[in-house]
Amino acid sequence: MTEPAAARPTPRHLTELTDVYDFLDEVRLRPGMWVRGSSLQHLESMLLGYGAAMKVHGIEAAFDFWSPGAQRPFAEWLWRRNGRHSPLGWAVEIEREAQESETPAIELFFSLLDQYRAEQLPVR
Repeated sequence: MTEPAAARPTPRHLTELTDVYDFLDEVRLRPGMWVRGSSLQHLESMLLGYGAAMKVHGIEAAFDFWSPGAQRPFAEWLWRRNGRHSPLGWAVEIEREAQESETPAIELFFSLLDQYRAEQLPVR
């Protein structure tokens, strides 16, 4: 059964978004529009571009996915969760895990992102 239209979040214009998590909420709403083939490697590339644009424009804000010369909090959290480090990046590792569990990779990413955020929120 489908959700009533009033209960579903509606897409927002990019000018209404305030941070990377707002952007990822938009991706979650319509992943096929944002991420070619639902590939997490494409999503990771988009997030790298997002982080680079922040640096180019001098925007100092927490960014958990990549920062030159800095920690990568989401990836580090994932490595601790999985009990191993991977030089291939978080997208490849989540895609592998999704394939093993026969879960759509984008669905697994958002599930993991929700877990990560739930664990991080009290700290921030």
